[in-house]
Amino acid sequence: MAGRLSVVPTPIGNLDDLSPRARRALAEAEFVACEDTRRTGLLYERLDIARPRLVSYHEGNEAERATQLVQQIERGARVTLISDAGTPVISDPGYRVLKACIERGLDVEVLPGPSAVTTALVASGLPVSRWRFEGFLPRRAGELERVLSASETVVAFESPRRLPDSLEALAALAPDRPAAVCRELTKLHEEVARASLAELARRFRGDVKGEIVVVIAPAEVAAGAAPDFAFAVDALRRLVKSGARPRAAAGVVAALTDTRPNDLYKALTGRDPRE
Repeated sequence: MAGRLSVVPTPIGNLDDLSPRARRALAEAEFVACEDTRRTGLLYERLDIARPRLVSYHEGNEAERATQLVQQIERGARVTLISDAGTPVISDPGYRVLKACIERGLDVEVLPGPSAVTTALVASGLPVSRWRFEGFLPRRAGELERVLSASETVVAFESPRRLPDSLEALAALAPDRPAAVCRELTKLHEEVARASLAELARRFRGDVKGEIVVVIAPAEVAAGAAPDFAFAVDALRRLVKSGARPRAAAGVVAALTDTRPNDLYKALTGRDPRE
């Protein structure tokens, strides 16, 4: 029987977010590669699933473990890769074994599921048409300036210990920039604070607890610049070329780019949609 690597997202807080497909992958696995075997063991207990062999897979042993896991898959084993919470590989170990399996032509399946990155992005209320994931916020002022100059919405992790200092440093560079601090997403004490960086720096001056995701608006939004109309028209033209109806497509693109659908339609066709 052919082996397989299954990349399985696990809940970031609420156990009900585990999909039936992910549960089945956990149950069918012969080996589970995980960051913390104790934490994963508790997950299996809470799910009331028979525990397979748990293999520690973290930054310290990733190269060695990736080789071992690939060998098991080549022998026909079903290996499931998980992280402590959320989607593996995104700021978590897993890339080495994933890449090695792909290079060897082994079967790889990636399940959709919980991710603090996309959950925070949507919860922030900031533009989502173009965004990027920064990993953890950088420490140096020059690198923070690079983050703040981005033309996309930026999503980044931060530790609760470092959050007050990071917000103060960001606020010193761009006090009026819209942002959001998302704390303990999907957990009992979930909090999404939406404000300017200066206001957030004042709000989170004391001790902070929990897992943190910071979302920062693009530089254009902060400057009050007009939306990129040429970009929106080009996106509309591509949609129509692929078969979409101009009026309907103009409405979709307008919602994503903060432009007016009538203006987009007129720019594309040369006709006023009200005529």
